[in-house]
Amino acid sequence: MLFLPSIHAMGKPEREFFPVEQVDWRPAQGGLVAGLYERILATDAASGVATRMLRFDPGIDTSAAGPQMHEFWEEVYIVQGSLHDLTLDQTFLQGTYACRPPGMRHGPWLAPEGCITFEVRYTA
Repeated sequence: MLFLPSIHAMGKPEREFFPVEQVDWRPAQGGLVAGLYERILATDAASGVATRMLRFDPGIDTSAAGPQMHEFWEEVYIVQGSLHDLTLDQTFLQGTYACRPPGMRHGPWLAPEGCITFEVRYTA
């Protein structure tokens, strides 16, 4: 049985546990980087911040998108695979976590074997 989320006046929708496979993968960043997909689990329409999963196909290089910087907080957990930050020349493995304040530059990334992250974004 599928339950539709209830939307609060502000913030992300209320959702009890559900299989994330019910949410389709779609191209991230409007398809700017081929092989980069997102699964939006919850979003706040007013602020645009979201909770999502991000999938990097094996061999992806996000250099076309350049380094990223946001006006919101972003917490990222690597669920599967690894990411290599080209700016830092450092590889981050499955089971590692990042907490990025607004304005922190990160990436671009290489994901030789692919990667899936879980991300929570919110305003300050």
